[in-house]
Amino acid sequence: MDPKRIIIIEDEALIAIEIQSTLEMLGFKVVGHSMNGDEALDLFRSTAADLVLLDINIKGSKNGIDLAHILNESYNIPFVFLTSHSDPTTLEEAKKVMPYGYIVKPFNENDLKVNIELALYKYESEKQDNGLEKTSIERSCAVDLTDREYSVLMAFYKGKTYKEAAEELFISINTIKTYQKRLFQIFEVSSRYELLHKLNNK
Repeated sequence: MDPKRIIIIEDEALIAIEIQSTLEMLGFKVVGHSMNGDEALDLFRSTAADLVLLDINIKGSKNGIDLAHILNESYNIPFVFLTSHSDPTTLEEAKKVMPYGYIVKPFNENDLKVNIELALYKYESEKQDNGLEKTSIERSCAVDLTDREYSVLMAFYKGKTYKEAAEELFISINTIKTYQKRLFQIFEVSSRYELLHKLNNK
């Protein structure tokens, strides 16, 4: 099984390095790191990930709560908050965006491991029950999908890159791109971002 891919959004460089080292020791793959809320948005758009570790108080025009709203509305990536604040106000704001975990600094290796594994398990469990079956998508989006189109769609939904989707489905990257073009036509969208947004809001 491929290691789970994690993005770290943390504006304290030493803490980010420590987190990355711990995650890699635990068998995860860190696929991106940002110290700034605005840069984090570019990272979400360009990098396939299974989970985001998200600092609440970060530099930039958007803080961790803002980014959490965006992850919920436009992407299909679970997130776990990292914060040095556990005051009632911060907790109330955090609860509104429904994180998959909440780690208070300073934390240790076990805190990271338990929160990430529980978050991934909860996310996978929810995904099985959230109406992403082929017939449900066809009904709610008023489309007709072949089994292969549905398989490619689910690969995209899981954040797979062209290469990963091709390997998973035993077809070529060019074939994946052809199916992507077809899916864009079916769902009347012009990007994978719009496609996922449509699925998340069906």
